[in-house]
Amino acid sequence: MSKMGNYDVAHDDGPGFVGIKFCQECNNMLYPKEDKENKVLMYACRNCDFKTLADSSCIYVNKIMHEIDELTHIVADVISDPTLPRTEEHPCPKCNHRESVFFQAQTRRAEEEMRLYYVCTNAHCTHRWTE
Repeated sequence: MSKMGNYDVAHDDGPGFVGIKFCQECNNMLYPKEDKENKVLMYACRNCDFKTLADSSCIYVNKIMHEIDELTHIVADVISDPTLPRTEEHPCPKCNHRESVFFQAQTRRAEEEMRLYYVCTNAHCTHRWTE
């Protein structure tokens, strides 16, 4: 979201995103400030006397991101997919079964290199690994 009239700079980055606000008088950044008399949150300029009421009482969002192990998302049913290539050059490191199916990662991150995922074709094992 960008509002030219209020000089707000924000992006649709999920719920609770807090944008940076700028002064309409001197274009410096506005800082959150409590109006103790009226018990409201304001944004105030530290350079001039400009103040404005805050749209929301949220002034900071701490987003915690964790990496998810991609191997846990591989469904064991891929071993019965006839369209996937099979190999005997990569035996299962868990049960030593010779045959495994493999496929390329469907990653959204461009900086990651191509990664092959392997699944043991032994129906009692179906171990997943990558090299």
